[in-house]
Amino acid sequence: MSAPNGIDPSVAPSGAGCADCDAAGGWWVHLRRCAQCGHVGCCDSSPAQHASAHFAATGHPIVQSYEPGEEWFWDYARGDALDGPQLAEPTHRPLDQPVPGPRGRVPADWQEHVH
Repeated sequence: MSAPNGIDPSVAPSGAGCADCDAAGGWWVHLRRCAQCGHVGCCDSSPAQHASAHFAATGHPIVQSYEPGEEWFWDYARGDALDGPQLAEPTHRPLDQPVPGPRGRVPADWQEHVH
């Protein structure tokens, strides 16, 4: 059985946190992994919403949660959940990484900055 369009199970994630927040010194609430290219971005509750921005910039429609214990997929183009295959390891952020994260960059009033 082949993977749905927009999913490449062989591609590893881009890193342990949101690639764009890391580059800008930002922080995130939860992480999402592009199922096509592996880009790890922050969720729509996060201040910068980089996972959605990645979809808008690249057209890569499908993400998977990059949180421990969560295996769900979301299709931005359809606005709906879907089933998908097992993606390449690692399948979630490091267990010692706090939520929100990363450690040392989350403001004390972080709850006032979420969407």
